[in-house]
Amino acid sequence: MATATTDPINIKLDQLFGAADTNNDGYVEWADYQRIVDRYLSTYKIDKRHRTARALTVAYQMYWSELLRHADGNDRLSKEQFHHANRAASVDTSRFNMVEGLAHTIFDVMDTDGDNTISKAEFEKYLEVWEITDPAAMGAFQYLDTDGDGVISRHEFLRAVREFFYSPDLDAPGSLIFGRLSR
Repeated sequence: MATATTDPINIKLDQLFGAADTNNDGYVEWADYQRIVDRYLSTYKIDKRHRTARALTVAYQMYWSELLRHADGNDRLSKEQFHHANRAASVDTSRFNMVEGLAHTIFDVMDTDGDNTISKAEFEKYLEVWEITDPAAMGAFQYLDTDGDGVISRHEFLRAVREFFYSPDLDAPGSLIFGRLSR
């Protein structure tokens, strides 16, 4: 008897969908991303008028616009539409390279001391923003820190985000950015 295999990218997008659907209504819409932006600002104690707050909001608005563009105009995305739109937006760099642009902006928010690295404490705040409570999620820090120097560099973070969206390897460091994956 053959067993169905699930696409590894869809497994990761399922996890992202669950984290992004902040009101648990089975859809992702702009209000969900606005709540995520608000969580970043609250968790990292950033005034909403600060340039970092504005950059984060604009980056998420651009990401949302790209998702909508690839979802045929729907303003609420089901899980299936979310999968399709993210896959399409992650490879379409004709307007906004969401994998790179959003990742740089999130890194800038996470790097609260401006040393161009993410410490364990800064990473813990990231998990708090996304309401990730899986104890294994903090363990992902050591895998994201690929050179073992005790911090996640910008290069390591961008590599992790790329792996999340592009790598079929569910054990790759970037696949663990939201914690261990259920297979």
